[in-house]
Amino acid sequence: MRGMRDPIFMAAGICLVLLMVLPLGTMLLDLLQLGLPHLGLDFLLEAPRDAGRAGGVAPLLVSTGWILLVCMAAAVPVGLGCAVFLSEWLSPGSAASRWIGLSLDILSGVPSIVFGLFGYQVFAITLGMGFSILSGGLALACMVLPLLVRTSQQALAAVDVRYRDAGRALALTKTGMLGRVVLPSAAPGLAAAVVLATGRALGETAVLLFTAGYVMRMPDAVTDSGRALSVHIYDLAANVTGGLERASATALLLLALILLTTLGLHYSARVWQKRMLALGG
Repeated sequence: MRGMRDPIFMAAGICLVLLMVLPLGTMLLDLLQLGLPHLGLDFLLEAPRDAGRAGGVAPLLVSTGWILLVCMAAAVPVGLGCAVFLSEWLSPGSAASRWIGLSLDILSGVPSIVFGLFGYQVFAITLGMGFSILSGGLALACMVLPLLVRTSQQALAAVDVRYRDAGRALALTKTGMLGRVVLPSAAPGLAAAVVLATGRALGETAVLLFTAGYVMRMPDAVTDSGRALSVHIYDLAANVTGGLERASATALLLLALILLTTLGLHYSARVWQKRMLALGG
């Protein structure tokens, strides 16, 4: 019986992996069948026409890029700074650390529609930004901050304690330890945290419906309204008759953007890690 355990567990593991991969593969195949024939250079360079049934997504790409840039510019410094403070300066067992961690966990579970209402009330109305790229990006930053802080905190906590002991043996200050040892060692995990936050921001719809707006024209500034790719997918699939194929093509483009962003961030993290470790050495 003992000799049968490993094959049984192996078969169960393979079945679980297939159950996880099969829906993803089916979804991707469906998107490719519907959307791939519509992808092309014209799709990337033209503006949408006929409520999105024709033309391309050029203004939406620009709006999405600006929204993501505003979101990451606001979220990454605050999120990484908060994670560093919680991990390196605040005692992990203290009451403040536990309460902050609990608050972040609760915020991570808040539905995105609530962040949309919050962004609409605070950024669009109270601060007078209206339906704009700036409102959308800042509202998204509020939504991804808890995820970014928690995952970054875990990446910093996972740094091998021997590296910290070696830094203390070299009489490094806490700031020196952070810059020369902790951050370079945690770079892949920090990059993964930024990737998760970026992926969630790129795929978000509810927040942007209340803050960034629906306008499909090319934005001239961050104070203009702009339609993100995710909002365009929702609108084509839910409100536009005959828009499912164009929605699938836009979804494929969005997946490609997430993939390219993920690869770029991981590559940048590895390069930065090597350079910092070389300087530290």
